[in-house]
Amino acid sequence: MQGRTSYFCQSTSRGRLQWAGVLSEQEERRFNQYYHPGEGGNNRGGDQYGGDTFFNEGDSCVVSYEEEPEEGVSNARIPSDATEGQEMPSHKGLLVVANRLPVSVIRIDEDSWQLEINVGGLVSAIAGLRDFQVKWIGWAGVIVSDEAGQQSLTKALAVKKCIPVFLNEEIVNQYYNGYCNNILWPLLHYFGHDRHSAGHGYQSLFDVYKKANQMFADVVYKNYKDGDMVWCHDYHLMLLPQCLKEYNSKMKIGWFLHTPFPSSEIQKILPSRSELLRSVLAADMVGFHTFDYARHFVTACIRILGLEGTPEAVENQGKLTRISAFPSGIDSDRFIQVLKLPRVQDYMKELRDRFAGRKVVLGVDRLDKIKGIPQKILAFEKFLEENPEWREKVVLLQIAVPTRTDVPEFTMEKEWKISDMGIFDQSLGFNALCALYAVTDVALVTSLRDGMNLVSYEFVACQDSKKGVLILSEFAGAAQSLGAGAILVNPWNIAEVASSIAYALNMPREEREKRHQLNFTHVTSHSAHKWAEMFVSELNETEVEAQRWRTQVRPSLPCNVAIENYLKSDHRLLILGFNATLTQSAEPPDRRGGQIEDMELNLHPGLCEPLRKITNDPKTSVVVLSGSKRNVLDDNFGGYNMWLAAENGMFLRHTKGKWMTIMPELLNMEWVDRLKLVFEYFTERTPRSSFELRETSLLWNYKYADIDFGRLQAGILLEHLRTGRISNTSVDVFQGARSIEVRPVGVTKGAAIDRVLQEVVHNEGMNSPVTYVLCAGHLLEKDEDLYSFFEPECPDELHAVKVAVPSIRTAETLKGSSILNLKGENYFSCSVGRKRSTARYLLGSSEDVVMLLNGLAGSGFDE
Repeated sequence: MQGRTSYFCQSTSRGRLQWAGVLSEQEERRFNQYYHPGEGGNNRGGDQYGGDTFFNEGDSCVVSYEEEPEEGVSNARIPSDATEGQEMPSHKGLLVVANRLPVSVIRIDEDSWQLEINVGGLVSAIAGLRDFQVKWIGWAGVIVSDEAGQQSLTKALAVKKCIPVFLNEEIVNQYYNGYCNNILWPLLHYFGHDRHSAGHGYQSLFDVYKKANQMFADVVYKNYKDGDMVWCHDYHLMLLPQCLKEYNSKMKIGWFLHTPFPSSEIQKILPSRSELLRSVLAADMVGFHTFDYARHFVTACIRILGLEGTPEAVENQGKLTRISAFPSGIDSDRFIQVLKLPRVQDYMKELRDRFAGRKVVLGVDRLDKIKGIPQKILAFEKFLEENPEWREKVVLLQIAVPTRTDVPEFTMEKEWKISDMGIFDQSLGFNALCALYAVTDVALVTSLRDGMNLVSYEFVACQDSKKGVLILSEFAGAAQSLGAGAILVNPWNIAEVASSIAYALNMPREEREKRHQLNFTHVTSHSAHKWAEMFVSELNETEVEAQRWRTQVRPSLPCNVAIENYLKSDHRLLILGFNATLTQSAEPPDRRGGQIEDMELNLHPGLCEPLRKITNDPKTSVVVLSGSKRNVLDDNFGGYNMWLAAENGMFLRHTKGKWMTIMPELLNMEWVDRLKLVFEYFTERTPRSSFELRETSLLWNYKYADIDFGRLQAGILLEHLRTGRISNTSVDVFQGARSIEVRPVGVTKGAAIDRVLQEVVHNEGMNSPVTYVLCAGHLLEKDEDLYSFFEPECPDELHAVKVAVPSIRTAETLKGSSILNLKGENYFSCSVGRKRSTARYLLGSSEDVVMLLNGLAGSGFDE
């Protein structure tokens, strides 16, 4: 049996629970029109459109939408009919994209449809955005396979400012019932996977999920106009932001999750975890109900994707995505005003008479395993056992709405519960629900996990007269907003919930009033309208933040210009880093085997041929300047005609000669043995960290360690170094993204390059100055003095600049000239992978370096 069921339980003299349900066929029909609209609908409890009130997570799902609107009660609706045939004022466009359109659709004949707007939290919230021309995009809840039907429905929905996405039955079953409900929904609520995720069926479900998201993207792009904002909703559309950015990178996109976002340890279970996270990060702003959910998302991006993030933003490939919490609310005025209506006053009187002499404890939930209804009943039963004086003096009224009936697990649970209960027919509409809220003494919300749960808000809004007590699960998002006035409980702790019921029923009026006032102030000041306004306003402002961020990020290297100028130059110098520049791009730090591969640095296979061609060109000198040891460079570049500068330029050789030491005189290395013990100590106590002893430096790397523990240990190590072992030693500390290196003072790549150039000039017998320089590397901040070494005095002006390099062999340098005669237009400094840098340009990764060097090799010297 589907539809809305209300269960009534009261205490008996034996302290047991006697159940009675109130359900009528008329009410069931009304409810199904709302929650299961259309013949092909498989909607889960309304999804997004009323928050927990009527859509978001569907907690308060007891509303009759066929009742005539009462006088004085405003019903939220999508502006449509009132403006039909009239020209709308010029406002900014907002495309609201959700799995379901906020419209109930019934097909009358081939080209005729009956449409009814669903009143709910998201609908009323969006309706309050007066400065935007809003259009809704989503599935209409019905399967329409014929072209004539699709055309007629599209035309009918256009009047309601709605645009349909047509899904067939197979996509609905696999995308919505399969991937969304069986995989994402349980995982987001900490219930893990079902059998599909571990079996061969997972990939097929995910493929259909991707296909459905692409279908939504196609419809959005077709209706998008320059300047529009796109607001995507919920876990059904996690791939949509990336799909849309591939259409138009300038499209301003926000994404909001109406469920919890779990800990990164839960998120790791999902096979498609990385693809989903990266797609969501394509949005300009990502919103959650609570700070905890936002924090979990950022942590997942750091731990799973290996990205850098703060509580406010995550950086991904040079793009900054803003992360923020936006606690939703309700239209509290609607609940407050409806209590003044004569009919509602009559309901309230009937309820007071019916429960005269007894306290009312109320629960309003969907019949879903996340709502904790069994735990609630056990707690109430335990309360009666421990407090026999309350028998016959208290009544528990549980409103439970069967939803997700297409998922067998939930259907069996519903049938098991109904089989143990007596059922009586009685309808309960919106007015009656508000009356019930108003006469309730204690509201009992025991969700095991909830995105927000706005039932608690509804109860508070209707309690301005009685000042009832709210018992609220600490695992509901609303606990962060209403925790000051509510009694927070762990729903799994039956004894705690039972004692909280007793405490609430015996609470003095003065305390009840103080608690209520705290919650009432929050509920009335944080409305659904303000929630939507705040999200859209901050989404609009992300462009300013993004522009500020982009000014700190280097522009991409104009490869065509770099190659063209390379061809025109008579003598070129290429200075290249090694790690993360000429090696293969690093995978996320949780990838198996990645640490072993990182410890064994190897030249990118795509560079073997272009490097051979470039290094054999008599017009081109190539120097690999790296922090790596000599043997590492020998193993990778011994077969090429180039210069190798190891350990940040302290050792140099041409591949046809022997290593020479070119480090500064009087270089003090006495500190090495002392610090070696310190680095070994932290390596032993930080799992998956590594320590490398070089001839001129010490390096501790925690890239593969637990990110939080690694950062903690790095902070302790830095403090120890600065205040202890090296406080009076002539060394510099270099801090990388996930590494700490100690070198002698003055040992940087920029300081070494002049000595390197002297040797290159001397040994190659140059008879003309260098007129083209390409300098590319993934450098630490202190090593970026390499870029400034070649920088002309006035980089914005394209003029010849002679850089006179001090020479030990003055007579052997170029007679009457400098080593460099460099124009600004012929100098290309490139940071590889580091978005914020002093370099002129950016190359995204070593893959971009491969493309660049292949371009230089293909257009240069022919052997």
